[in-house]
Amino acid sequence: MRIAISGHRLLPAETELLVGQELDNLLTAQPGPIVGISCLADGADALFARAVLAHSGELVAVVPASEYRDCLPEEHHATYDHLLSAAEEVRRLPFTESESKAHMEASRLMLTLADELWAVWDGKPARGYGGTADVVEAARHAGLRVKVTWPDGASRD
Repeated sequence: MRIAISGHRLLPAETELLVGQELDNLLTAQPGPIVGISCLADGADALFARAVLAHSGELVAVVPASEYRDCLPEEHHATYDHLLSAAEEVRRLPFTESESKAHMEASRLMLTLADELWAVWDGKPARGYGGTADVVEAARHAGLRVKVTWPDGASRD
């Protein structure tokens, strides 16, 4: 099973714990080998990538732009670097600036590589182009299976 991830970033610590546990539970229930496809951003992307690796799955990293890492929170750089080095495959898009268009194109690429999209999503509209709501809509439009999760007690700012 090839699973792409989209989800919220900048999550409170308590929500990260809940989301991490939920993703672990969902992966435990998956039969057969897992390939996780992620842009490795802080929040849902990295939590999913860690869970995939913990379940002996294969990780495919999609890098939206050459300046992507620099636009992630500095405290996430070590995690990003670790996950990127653990990826079996890295797909790099030709964008330089880490902006909404590059992020949405990275999500579209992930959808072409996946059998299913998992969305860590509170169900609210995207805060900007390329947000989780946009990715969910693109996946549904493409006919891809979408599994939405937002654990009880989870919150975001």
